[in-house]
Amino acid sequence: MASHRRPKQPSRTRVTVLTTAAAAAVVLSANAANAAPTEKLGKDEVKAKVDKLYEQAEQATEKYNGAKEKQQKLQKEISTIQDNVARGQQELNKLRDGLGSMATAQYRSGGIDPSVQLFLSSNPDDYLDKASTLDQLSSQQVEALKKIQDKQRELAQERAEATEKLKDLAATRTELGSKKKEVQGKLAEAQKLLNTLTAKEKAALDAEQQRANRSSTERVDLKDAPPASGRAGAAFSAAQSQIGKPYVYGATGPSSFDCSGLTSWAYAQAGVSIPRTSEAQANAGTRIYNQSDLKVGDLVIFYGDMHHVGLYAGNGQVLHAPHTGAVVRYEAMGNMPFQFGVRI
Repeated sequence: MASHRRPKQPSRTRVTVLTTAAAAAVVLSANAANAAPTEKLGKDEVKAKVDKLYEQAEQATEKYNGAKEKQQKLQKEISTIQDNVARGQQELNKLRDGLGSMATAQYRSGGIDPSVQLFLSSNPDDYLDKASTLDQLSSQQVEALKKIQDKQRELAQERAEATEKLKDLAATRTELGSKKKEVQGKLAEAQKLLNTLTAKEKAALDAEQQRANRSSTERVDLKDAPPASGRAGAAFSAAQSQIGKPYVYGATGPSSFDCSGLTSWAYAQAGVSIPRTSEAQANAGTRIYNQSDLKVGDLVIFYGDMHHVGLYAGNGQVLHAPHTGAVVRYEAMGNMPFQFGVRI
């Protein structure tokens, strides 16, 4: 006999869930249909954004350079202090050995002076603070103990200084890593934008950059420019010899440079040591606020935060390492916000 059992009805909860899911699917489908496709940026828009990212990367680069310079300076200072401590410890050991020899001599002649015995078994600082015991020491022993005390204090101070500098070094290394990540992040973001271009657009953009590099690496006409002289002239000539070398963040030559890496390298070839970063170079000499007063070889500082520097080339031109993707070249100063010149 056929079964007439009634089919089981879905529960109210299950119906509600299915209805809700179906409704959500309809809404999502409608939203997807109505959403405008992501608009692709044109070549010029991408270039503008990439140029801005390169500028931000250069800002971070100069902070990175500053942290790196500070790290190197701290490492040298710490090494010097540690060497001083090692030598001081050797001197202290000799002084103690000398006092031990006195004690030995006293023992052989009839016993160790109680005051010397006390010193050899405890801290001489505590011992010397007890003025009454000084009467029990010979002048030779007093002098030896004071030398030991002075050397101990000196070593304690140097060790404390080294400890503080090591803390500062750790903080500087953290900052260095942070700035390096920031630079790399900006460059990666720029590359991501460039990757959205078609092969034809990329080729056109590369061709533009190559034309800019070629046209800007030709020698500018200096016939009307104030003449370079002395060290500034030598620095400018050195920088000219590097025209065409690529910009690489953190680089100081001679195969590649960043902006302050080029200027510091150029002046070093002229026998002049200037600071590593553009911000520090801005304070390395006499400031010149009138462009007409600039001379070839003067440093030229750009942007309000002073994150870019070049060498004045005459006739409103600057010789500099511009940014990632470019090479050491000449450029019109009007292309960047001039702040002031610096005569070293």
